Amino acid sequence: MNDLLQVFLLSLVPTFEGRYAIVYGIGRGYPVWSTLLVASLGVLLLSLLLPAVLPYIDRLMLWLEGTPLGKVATLYIYYVNRVRKKAHPYVEKWGFLGLLLFVAVPLPGTGVWTGALAAYILAIEMRKTVPALILGGLLSMMITLLPALGLFG
Repeated sequence: MNDLLQVFLLSLVPTFEGRYAIVYGIGRGYPVWSTLLVASLGVLLLSLLLPAVLPYIDRLMLWLEGTPLGKVATLYIYYVNRVRKKAHPYVEKWGFLGLLLFVAVPLPGTGVWTGALAAYILAIEMRKTVPALILGGLLSMMITLLPALGLFG
């Protein structure tokens, strides 16, 4: 598989996303700027698609509740409740900036996937959600990139 394709695919994985995809790429010896560009494309793709897709995921989970795959729906509901509890204080107090910071902080349980879900749950307008996800995802990559390059770490 193409080396940079691996970075791109990893940048789409929940909780891994662009921030850890660049660490993977740099660790494997891939060119820094190419790795950064490909991981950024993953962040952009997630930021544009997730807010539009999440309402359909809810419908799918409601449908799954009555099937043998009901445990998947139960796990999804657990995740949604966790996200609501974790993100609500940031978004409630700071709005757009709170969502951006929630996505940008490179900690487990934050990121573009969780930020998109939080924005959906908390009914943040799409015109505010998408820029917050893009900026937060890219900022998260920058925060992670500096120590990965041996700077500030």
